[in-house]
Amino acid sequence: MYDQITTNKFKSVAMIGIFVLLVLAIGWAFGYATDWGPAGLVLALIVSFAMAWGSYWYSDRIVLSMSKARPVDRDSEPYLVNVIEGLSIAAGLPVPKAYVIDDPAPNAFATGRNPDNAAIAVTRGLMEKLDRLELEGVVAHELAHVKNYDTLVQTLTAVLAGTVVLLSDWMIRSFFWGGARRRSSNQGGGQAQAIFMLIGVALAVLAPLFAALIQMAISRKREYLADANGALLTRYPPGLASALRKIAGDHEKLTVANKATEALYIYNPLRDYGGGLNALFNTHPPIDERIKRLEAM
Repeated sequence: MYDQITTNKFKSVAMIGIFVLLVLAIGWAFGYATDWGPAGLVLALIVSFAMAWGSYWYSDRIVLSMSKARPVDRDSEPYLVNVIEGLSIAAGLPVPKAYVIDDPAPNAFATGRNPDNAAIAVTRGLMEKLDRLELEGVVAHELAHVKNYDTLVQTLTAVLAGTVVLLSDWMIRSFFWGGARRRSSNQGGGQAQAIFMLIGVALAVLAPLFAALIQMAISRKREYLADANGALLTRYPPGLASALRKIAGDHEKLTVANKATEALYIYNPLRDYGGGLNALFNTHPPIDERIKRLEAM
């Protein structure tokens, strides 16, 4: 467990570094393909460091806002808060803030840069469709992510990947709006600018794919580990196994989920699992395998 925590902290730093380099590459190519020149690189540098800094400190708030999660307390949602408090005490963790997403699809996620600033968000559907033992299994799974600092890695990934997509879209639109102009009338200058423009377009098109691959590079074993740690916390693996079976079998669509946040949830809300090459882009392990491992405990 402690090795996992250390690894996740290292991944967070590495992820921010990769993000900064990716944005700098886009800005460099954009600047030299247009009249922006070195100003494009400077702008990219400012944007990348500002977004990396903001993502570390505010990514949890961003994700909760994107997911339309609202804070609740013991007065408004005593049942949920009681479950979170009891399991947090058992795990030796500070009690995370509780949030509810008013959506009928059963799902949940945890966020926060560390256990002292963690939050657990569950959907209305999760509370209504799961019994207490199943709900405890889901909350224990999310608390395991908090304890292992998985939440830091997951939330940073979601926000930074979304930022790369937005920057890439802005760059492509700027080309279509006439951002690429000749800075030199001689043939050599025009050829060099055309090359930089092609590089810039290629980076803008491929950057979202690179960002997605960064998300996929976060090992899916963290879900297996959180399942195991969650089952250890409740001392009842069948509870989480039954919860996963119900969540996967539910036909409601989680409308607030998107490609940037899908990796945060206990079960992929976009339900795009598949074999072959599609399996390379899955954010979660196969649900059947997760249930099988829990039932074998």
